[in-house]
Amino acid sequence: MAVSFYFFDVETTGFSPRDGRIMQFAGQRTDMDLKPIGKADNLLIRITPDVLPQPDAVLVHSITPQRTLLDGITEAEFARYLTSQVCSADTIMVGYNNLRFDNEFIRFTLWRNFHDAYEWSWKEDRSTWDLLDVVRMTRALRPDGIKWPFAPDGKPSNRLEYLASVNKLDHDSAHDALSDVMAVIEVARLIKRNQPKLFDYLLKHRSKKMVAPLVGAGRPLVYTSGRYPSEFEKTTIAAMVIEKPDKSGALMYDLRIDPDEFKDLAASELVERWKARGEDAPYFPVKELRYNRCPAIAPISVMDTAAYRRIKLHKELVESHFAKLKKAEGLGDKLLQALEQVWPPRQTGLVDDPLQVDGQLYEGFVGDADKDKMSVVRAAKPAELSELRLDFKDGRLILLLPLYKARNFPKSLDDKERAEWQAFRDAKLTSKLPGFFKRLEELAKTPGLDSEKRYLLEELNLYAQSISSAA
Repeated sequence: MAVSFYFFDVETTGFSPRDGRIMQFAGQRTDMDLKPIGKADNLLIRITPDVLPQPDAVLVHSITPQRTLLDGITEAEFARYLTSQVCSADTIMVGYNNLRFDNEFIRFTLWRNFHDAYEWSWKEDRSTWDLLDVVRMTRALRPDGIKWPFAPDGKPSNRLEYLASVNKLDHDSAHDALSDVMAVIEVARLIKRNQPKLFDYLLKHRSKKMVAPLVGAGRPLVYTSGRYPSEFEKTTIAAMVIEKPDKSGALMYDLRIDPDEFKDLAASELVERWKARGEDAPYFPVKELRYNRCPAIAPISVMDTAAYRRIKLHKELVESHFAKLKKAEGLGDKLLQALEQVWPPRQTGLVDDPLQVDGQLYEGFVGDADKDKMSVVRAAKPAELSELRLDFKDGRLILLLPLYKARNFPKSLDDKERAEWQAFRDAKLTSKLPGFFKRLEELAKTPGLDSEKRYLLEELNLYAQSISSAA
């Protein structure tokens, strides 16, 4: 099968993939020249009555729970469609900030519905790519031929709606998933047409196989990331201090900053500097680069005088700081010690709470034997689910099974299962409903609230009332 792009976007109930749900999924497949293949996908996914959308999120995308119940499919149906029809072999899944947002929601959706949470993005030569850092690097290094927007506060901005507006690209409705997908494709075409070498280079170097050797060579690299300040076009020149022990990535040092300031600090002092946040906190020049996150990196040879000027760096300063970094013995080991304290390894939790199991994807990988049993669950018809006797070794799957059945096939529940589902919902909603209603009241008092927003708040209130009375 020929390699193809699949551009996609999701609209969700909130910002946390552990607790939130996808409400809308849209996508369009294209060939490698960015010409559409087939029809676009545009799916609504039903919200189940144990989930409360965040009102702020609904005010952004205007999708009410009632609309998903009327026109949507179940999560199980969506997961099946995604894995069988969308994520075909040789597909490159492309989004705009998808690595940190959309991909995470997809993983947790697959997890809840007894699919492997990872294979969709790598097996059978599948892969992912994020266009946001491509846009950022293009703006920093090769901006010619493209108009670049600024936010209302005057700072450079790469928000999709701004970029589409100043370049007169089709984008009828920001934060509608399908409209956003079409806008992302237009942005991809814009960059490929005006800066084809950079576009093709970053596409080729999106994988760990290509990224790790480039970083591991230890030479200074151009590095673009959302963690870097917008005044420098989110771009700097950085070099690897040390590779992580598990070979998943490396710690990169921003050569904009003199290493002498950090080389003699103890690990505990590095922790304090690393943890410091806020506008008044001193800048910390070290960040983790993950090989499998499509980092936007390029050899320093791509830099020209104009690029140095745009990112406010001088070649001589970079060379001086790099020479010092190479002499900073022990800094890498101390930074690894600090990293474990700033972001300690996840501790595996007890698998005994149904209220927590939706968010326990990263508590460990599912074993092969349990994966086979997961396929049995996916293939079972609603009437067959009650008869399944699967001795899962992974306790998380034992807790997920009744939730999977209740959420996707509620009519198949017997009296005992229905009572257990209601108890689960009651326990889950009790702590959330007061804050939900309070937030609705706060938003209703917003000055200048238009009629559409008031309608959305009323719908949210009605929905919350309905599921709280039924729980």
